[in-house]
Amino acid sequence: MARDETPGYAAWAARWRVPLGFALGVAYLIFARPSVSLLIAGGAVALAGVAVRAYAAGYLKKNQRLTTSGPYARTRNPLYLGSLLIGTGFAIAGGRWILGLAFVGLFLLIYIPVMRRESDFLRREFAGFYDQYAASVPLFLPRLSAWRDASTETMRFRWDQYRRNREYEAALGYAAGIILLALKIFLARKVALR
Repeated sequence: MARDETPGYAAWAARWRVPLGFALGVAYLIFARPSVSLLIAGGAVALAGVAVRAYAAGYLKKNQRLTTSGPYARTRNPLYLGSLLIGTGFAIAGGRWILGLAFVGLFLLIYIPVMRRESDFLRREFAGFYDQYAASVPLFLPRLSAWRDASTETMRFRWDQYRRNREYEAALGYAAGIILLALKIFLARKVALR
């Protein structure tokens, strides 16, 4: 999304979402109490989120066109849906309800206003058509059937677009998180055996 200098909470949330996410990530690694079963269950949910984000990134051409194909035909924000699944999965894997509560709070306070702000931006950039799209495709929770509009070009998933959007960083972050939690389980068991 192009930078918007509009003041307000949504602009603040957009600017601070990544630093706040990293801060929550550090706190998470300190306070998480994973177990093997929680890591497997949470890791599976988070992996589904990584897959949703990867699928969406292969369609998205940021600031070039309004993407309405692939997962964008079901939800206007599949990247954030994937992020919710990743966060939920790691909250499960962390084994502490307070971590899940902190993640939900961050998501509601930061990402919901950001999604609305981005909708306003797209409404201005793609006047008229975006309103038709937004009336048919939900902001966040996906619809069961894919939205189709005869006037739009159907795009296909492209790996080069996935790479251009640098979505592999989410996959690397996922792998690093799983490895760190597995290491935390291993070290906790080693200390318990002493």
